[in-house]
Amino acid sequence: MDIGNSDIGNAVNQKEIYRYLGYGTQEPDASVCKLVDEVLSGLLAVIKPKNIYRLYDCSTDGENVFVGNRKFASRNLSGNLAQCAVVALLAATLGIEADKLLQRYEVVNMAKASIAQACAAACIEAYCNLIQEAIRLAAQEESGQPLFIRPRFSPGYGDLPLEAQKDIFCMLDCTKRIGLTLTQELLMYPTKSVTAFIGLTNNPQNCHIEKCKNCGKTDCAFRI
Repeated sequence: MDIGNSDIGNAVNQKEIYRYLGYGTQEPDASVCKLVDEVLSGLLAVIKPKNIYRLYDCSTDGENVFVGNRKFASRNLSGNLAQCAVVALLAATLGIEADKLLQRYEVVNMAKASIAQACAAACIEAYCNLIQEAIRLAAQEESGQPLFIRPRFSPGYGDLPLEAQKDIFCMLDCTKRIGLTLTQELLMYPTKSVTAFIGLTNNPQNCHIEKCKNCGKTDCAFRI
């Protein structure tokens, strides 16, 4: 799926960068904002984002989730994907260039290194948001009916173990397709990467970006 660096830059939420830097809901002073803009521009100039996704039939039984011919044991993931007959498995990365830039800043400028970490986190989040919307639109066009997406759910979140990474890497062939590797500790390299389950449903909702914590619909069947 072809999403350019300028698309990612336009989709980045600056407030998220400030939050990652520890400012909460406050905006930092002008000097910090200027430095964030500088580092973000530098990051967007070098990253080479890649992604791979596949759609699978999906079902749940309360304790387990069945994706294709694989079973994932997770009550939290099962709640997230309830009423989703189809799920997209996604792997996305900003590429090795992001890691190299972060390492360079760690040697020459720790202030920029901290900001680069925050900017990279915001960039991979924005990239995944763009991908999942493209997935939704493509699936919706194919099905001929309105579709909505569930919040991304990644291994290591809630009760879904990091061991699930092995299955995702196998199902998507991440190393061959986008150069993403998995360490013995089940961490990804390049580090600014994401794997996730993205449920597709015809149940109307609008929580895939802001998620349940910012939604007042407490009776939602998907709330976990």
